[in-house]
Amino acid sequence: MKKPDRRQAKSDFFGTTETTPDSTTPAKFAGTDNPRHLRAIHALNTRPMPREHLDRAVGCSNGPDLVAELRRRGLEVPCQRVSDTDRDGMPILRGVYHFTEKDRRKLAMWQRLRQKGSIDLTLAGLLAFAGVCAFMLIGVL
Repeated sequence: MKKPDRRQAKSDFFGTTETTPDSTTPAKFAGTDNPRHLRAIHALNTRPMPREHLDRAVGCSNGPDLVAELRRRGLEVPCQRVSDTDRDGMPILRGVYHFTEKDRRKLAMWQRLRQKGSIDLTLAGLLAFAGVCAFMLIGVL
């Protein structure tokens, strides 16, 4: 779904893309196969969550570290401070994590590549290493 108020990139005669200043930049997300990361992505795709709820949904006790790992992989995952009260009735600012529109685009592209059958670079490296080990074992035997 394209937004009507955003200018799109124009293509020239030779097929190269000329970007305009308002054009959307390509989104990069390294991807993950960590079950906790996948649960966090699913939970935050559903709705914004405070740290405590994210901990419960993901099954961890250190949500900020988990969010930091997702940020290192290329997501923004901002934390918005929302006024709230604690159990003693004192005013506090509760942190609520959410995905930006850019994060959602990154995740959509990663999911498309994942479903298309492209191989993860870590898995490719492990397969290459296993192949080299197999050739070494065959050469020795």
